[in-house]
Amino acid sequence: MADTINELFASPGATLPQDVTNELLTTMRLHSLSAQELFYKWESYVIKMGVDNTNMDYKTVKDFRKDLQDALDRESRAKAHVMQSASKRTAHTPRAAAVAVNADDIYGMLDGMASGTPASRNSGVAKRKANNFSTPAAKSVKNGVHSSPSDFRTPALPKDGQALAFEDRQNPGQVVESLNEHLPAATTSSLETPTDPRVKLKANTELPKFAYRGMAMKLSEASEILDDRIDNFTDLIQAHHQLPDHAFGNPAAQSTAEVVAVGRIACDVPNGKLNPASLCLETSRRMGAGLRVPLKLEGLSFDFFPGKIVALRGTNVSGEYFSATEVLEMPSLPVAASTPDELDVHHARLSGDQPLRIHVASGPYTTDSDLSFAALHALLEQSEAQKSDVLILTGPFLDLEHPLVASGDFEDHLPSDAKIEPDRATINDVFRILIAQPLQRLALAVPAITIIMVPSMRDVISRHVSWPQDRFSKQNLGLPKQVQVVTNPITLSINEMIVGISSQDVLSELRRENVCQFAKGQSIGDDVLARLSGAVIDQRHYFPIFPAQARESLPNPTAIPGETPEVGGEERLAVGASLDIGYLKLGEWLNVRPDILILPSVLSPFAKVVNSVVCINPGTLSKKRGTGTFTSLSVQPRTVSAEEREAGEPLAHNLFQRARIDVVRI
Repeated sequence: MADTINELFASPGATLPQDVTNELLTTMRLHSLSAQELFYKWESYVIKMGVDNTNMDYKTVKDFRKDLQDALDRESRAKAHVMQSASKRTAHTPRAAAVAVNADDIYGMLDGMASGTPASRNSGVAKRKANNFSTPAAKSVKNGVHSSPSDFRTPALPKDGQALAFEDRQNPGQVVESLNEHLPAATTSSLETPTDPRVKLKANTELPKFAYRGMAMKLSEASEILDDRIDNFTDLIQAHHQLPDHAFGNPAAQSTAEVVAVGRIACDVPNGKLNPASLCLETSRRMGAGLRVPLKLEGLSFDFFPGKIVALRGTNVSGEYFSATEVLEMPSLPVAASTPDELDVHHARLSGDQPLRIHVASGPYTTDSDLSFAALHALLEQSEAQKSDVLILTGPFLDLEHPLVASGDFEDHLPSDAKIEPDRATINDVFRILIAQPLQRLALAVPAITIIMVPSMRDVISRHVSWPQDRFSKQNLGLPKQVQVVTNPITLSINEMIVGISSQDVLSELRRENVCQFAKGQSIGDDVLARLSGAVIDQRHYFPIFPAQARESLPNPTAIPGETPEVGGEERLAVGASLDIGYLKLGEWLNVRPDILILPSVLSPFAKVVNSVVCINPGTLSKKRGTGTFTSLSVQPRTVSAEEREAGEPLAHNLFQRARIDVVRI
């Protein structure tokens, strides 16, 4: 055996010292390794520590043996942690909604909703009642860490649990939130109905690429996409901060030298809940061989979530964790701009100084108790009265999670004048009667309107089962010519405005997974909704979270009336994000920040300006047992001064200064 060691480890024509040989033999016996396996590990160690600084002597071999032992200990601790977590999950006692929860116990508070902590069948109802997209009554703060925002709450349902009649809804037309109140709002217009569209649409997204074949993802392609995103951000950070090549390093390599590490935030336990003690940095293969290293961020302010790409400056002296001393700022995309001549063309299309009127709404469009779509009809009536130029509707239109749609029971729920037999109706027939016919009436009343429909992962009529999501076909749906069906997500030009839309609820996932901390004397900000929107802008992606929440950790859909689940049968699960990792680049922003970013969510509706971007959550037009909200925009034309016209340079759109935005109850 000593001869084999000498043959592998010694230089040609040389012999290893006896103490070095004995140390290597001891290491082989302790770790049950063959000589060849030990040599491979030695080569990895030399690469990690540096070829020039690693000599084959007694001290180095002892350090090598210690490094192997440390790696074995870390692996054992990780396995023990996983087993302990699994044991806790199986032995956990379900909590009823009335039980008070310790605000500091973020795991207890999110029991049954955290990824990797599936709720049992018996406890699912109680947990959904306790959580139901609500937040704790007060902020949960421990050692400067915000475990969950608390400045918004879903309105309570009626005490009897029954849906209110649409005619009995409270405060219809009430403005919940307004941005730029000093500007005139869109009101019922006394002008003649325009006959020609006042807007021109242009897709800034390569729509044909969304027609990919789902469920055909290759592991190698997925890993390359994830790696490329880290490497691209590395190049951006190097150019933004003007850093030399040698400033970057592998955060997983043991070294006393300070390096800049770029990677993806991850949790140290598979399917675990992110918290300050479980933060890891995942590297790309180019920068760190794809390794993950635990993070220590003592004294630093940070705002992280799984999948966020970050740049950290720090050291890894022990080889066990990366101690960060600074979180480097991410570069922002430039703002959208147009030349004076382009602005003149769009201004002329408006036929004067009349503002552009836009309505934005998000599904579901009817309550879980019926298929009346009363909220949708009320919205279309307002669009007709105000002679809207653009109506943006995001799915779901026919919701997979709606109990009547899921059961296929359309009898007694279709209009009496529907010329089809309910027991023979197809989904296309139902869509044509409930959705397309009201849109046809609006198109006849306002022929110049432009209607944009964005599908959702919960749409029954969509055949595309993964996000990013392709358009659904207009064929056999009876939609008017004014309707433009686009992809999910989509970046559009509406005249000079750049509008980004994604119907996948990224804000609620960010809220659940977000972990932030601020150092003494520093503040990340109290506006949680603005921070969540800013995270999307900062990451240049419509869905920067990775991995997405598991379906088992999302609130279950409303039960189908009259259906009793079989013992041991499968529960109906929420649809979730269904990410196709190989095509995540379709969700990236390309050249500029959008002027308007529309991110529908079950969180409280809002309209905010974040990094010069108008961020809008219109809310849902209908809730499970009640009505919701939509958003109305009145956009003033962009004027060009004589000085700007003479300069001839592209001009920032500055939409946040010239748009009146109201969040309105339907």
